[in-house]
Amino acid sequence: MAPIGFLVVFFAWPVLAIVGRGFAAGGLDVVLGDARTWQLAGFTVATAAASTVVAVLAGLPVAFLLARVELPGVGLARTLVLVPFVLPTVVVGLAFRALWPDGGVLPIVLANAFFNVAVVARTVAGLWARLDSRTTDAARALGASPWRAFRSVTLPALAPAIASAAAVVFLFCATSFGVVLILGGAKYRTLETEIYLRTVDLLDLSGAAALSLIQFAAVVAALVLGGLARRRKDGARIGAGGARRPRGGEWAVAGAAGVVLALLLTPIVALLAESVSTSDDWSLAGYRALTSTGEKGALQVSGWDAAVNSLKVAVDATLLAMVVGVLASVVLVALRRSPAKAARGLGETMDAVLMLPLGVSAVTVGFGYLVTLDALPGDLRTSPYLVPLAQALVIIPLIVRMVLPVLRSVDVRLRQAASTLGASPLRVWREIDLPLTLRPLVAAAGFGFVVALGEFGATSFLARPTSPTLPVAIASLMARPGELNNQMAYAACALLMLVTVLAVALIDRLGHERPGRGGVGEF
Repeated sequence: MAPIGFLVVFFAWPVLAIVGRGFAAGGLDVVLGDARTWQLAGFTVATAAASTVVAVLAGLPVAFLLARVELPGVGLARTLVLVPFVLPTVVVGLAFRALWPDGGVLPIVLANAFFNVAVVARTVAGLWARLDSRTTDAARALGASPWRAFRSVTLPALAPAIASAAAVVFLFCATSFGVVLILGGAKYRTLETEIYLRTVDLLDLSGAAALSLIQFAAVVAALVLGGLARRRKDGARIGAGGARRPRGGEWAVAGAAGVVLALLLTPIVALLAESVSTSDDWSLAGYRALTSTGEKGALQVSGWDAAVNSLKVAVDATLLAMVVGVLASVVLVALRRSPAKAARGLGETMDAVLMLPLGVSAVTVGFGYLVTLDALPGDLRTSPYLVPLAQALVIIPLIVRMVLPVLRSVDVRLRQAASTLGASPLRVWREIDLPLTLRPLVAAAGFGFVVALGEFGATSFLARPTSPTLPVAIASLMARPGELNNQMAYAACALLMLVTVLAVALIDRLGHERPGRGGVGEF
């Protein structure tokens, strides 16, 4: 199958090559036996777990707002909550740095939670909007208080969705790179940033390989838990959900959701303010400087050239990821609908495998490209498509998670009727599946585009100084002294954020099922 072949060549091979070199270099047992290694792993797990708890607690009131509340502005709230998730990590890191100039553990935890509130809110809201409300009404009729009805009836029904979202959030937080790099500095490091340090600065492949193995084990555990939770969620009882104006204590929950949304906007406002401020006054000098290479030639190209390059690379990565992701989703749906138990088991395994690129160090993948892809025709290491390939690996799992539920929702009876009337499988796809899924597919492509636009981990390792993407240029500007470079970096962040907000608004308009409810796919 083409999707699996793509993952084998452009993911498994480079990663195994780096891990193999780490084993061959020796000293792996020394790294695994070093107490500092496990302290690093413990810090990674602890901060990821803390961020997951914060994201779940913040996301549940928002999920209620999106799923059960009928008020003006709920549609806008649905769009706003998704914006942090697709913001570039560099943008978020600098936004929190504007609030906490010295960085530290707390801003790392809050920044990772800031990213992932949308995962919890929209995943849980997607199920909550479809839960049969009659069971809760029955509990209330029997004398249960609103809180007891929620605790005894609604919460157990939502538990699979909450667990699935929490597993995905933990995975994202445990592999966070840009946020930790900016807010942690040299004092606070996670497995991801330590792998980067050992690979790029120290060329310690054995140490990087050992850390990659630990990270991989944590990722597999999160994927297994997430897969089990999704399986339980698929069996949840659904019915007539319905939205209405809040009543009684529900107003407090809706108010808490409003507070969460306001807090999500706080770092964004701080970043915008920082982009127009100087040590003396307000100024647009940073925006004007985007036409240059920065103070004392901080960049080899202008900020606008970096922005144009970002757009080109993101388009290429999105096209590639859509081809692979949609093909993979079609195969997964076919396997799931198969009457053979072995085929369904294969589908579940393939589903988990497609998520692996999210949890393996982007630095490991990038360095693996440099040591393996010369064996392919044309030596892709010197190709301009090297960065789009790496970015496509990051967004393929997200596209699969968005497209797969949409394809599953297509009524199989329509496809069977078309086949009975003599339509070929290709014609069935063209005339049945495609018209029913076109808008969500376009939304998934837009989502993948904004994620690729802000990808920083693998891109920071593979992009050349003469053709950086905008996130890489922002990081370079922040690493150079000079107030103008700092202003220019924040101005570039503001532009990236503007593009992201516009794209998210378009995604929601194309992808949501009906006003105020749910959204595209499982994110």
